[in-house]
Amino acid sequence: MGQFIYIPIIFFGLIILISSFFVVKQQTAAVIERFGKFQSIRHSGLQLKIPLVDRIAGKLSLKIQQLDVIIETKTLDDVFVRLKVSVQYKVIRDKVYDAFYKLDYPHDQITSYVFDVVRAEVPKMRLDDVFVKKDDIALAVKAELNDAMMEYGYDIIKTLVTDIDPDAQVKAAMNRINAADREKTAAQFEGDAARILIVEKAKAEAESKRLQGQGIADQRREIARGLEESVEVLNKVGINSQEASALIVVTQHYDTLQAIGGETNSNLILLPNSPQAGSNMLNDMVASFTASNQIGEAMKNAKKKTNNDND
Repeated sequence: MGQFIYIPIIFFGLIILISSFFVVKQQTAAVIERFGKFQSIRHSGLQLKIPLVDRIAGKLSLKIQQLDVIIETKTLDDVFVRLKVSVQYKVIRDKVYDAFYKLDYPHDQITSYVFDVVRAEVPKMRLDDVFVKKDDIALAVKAELNDAMMEYGYDIIKTLVTDIDPDAQVKAAMNRINAADREKTAAQFEGDAARILIVEKAKAEAESKRLQGQGIADQRREIARGLEESVEVLNKVGINSQEASALIVVTQHYDTLQAIGGETNSNLILLPNSPQAGSNMLNDMVASFTASNQIGEAMKNAKKKTNNDND
């Protein structure tokens, strides 16, 4: 019977012995109190405490943590905007006591400082400057938080302004302004392109006209050279220049008729157009050239006679 009395005592002793051991995880700090008073800070590993005397008052993570704070404020140009500020912080390993006993709600404390700094900085800026200088806002928040939270055992690693969200109507207006500006730029480019196209087209037409005129001049020069050679050939067989010229014109007349006849869809009519037109043209031209030569000779003789009388 006496043996059975010791079993509960042994069992109770084992429970007390086992409860005196505890494990602290990596990157964690445990605060030990003895009869309600701070005793020590234990870090990762297997730890020992006095049963029924010491107790684990709490544990703090030494990892980097992040707190997202959303603030609504007004800019210098009276635009309401919502900013999301992400604060990365951690408990300083050597200041676990301060972090545990001096501050009950670190999140609330950090949030208050973020609100205070952002609402002091953003109203000094226009909306466009808020987007451009968001890093300046983040640095101002970090500097303020570091000065305040270091006393409580917290180190502010980094602050980031991760989102800037103006009022919906303001965003719509900004989009319209941006679209109008882009349309204006596009219209300017289109106008420049059209002007360049007109100038280049005019240059091309001028060059085309120049080359066309040069071609016509070359063509006429070759025609004249060919006529000159034809007259020389006819002169060699006893045909004078007037008759040769008339013969060449008549030949060209018949070449033209032949070319027109070769075109089945041609509706060109030459007037006069009779079987005797060629011979009449030849006779008329020979007579004209002969009369022209006679008039020229008479004018020369009259001029010589006048000069002799004057002498």
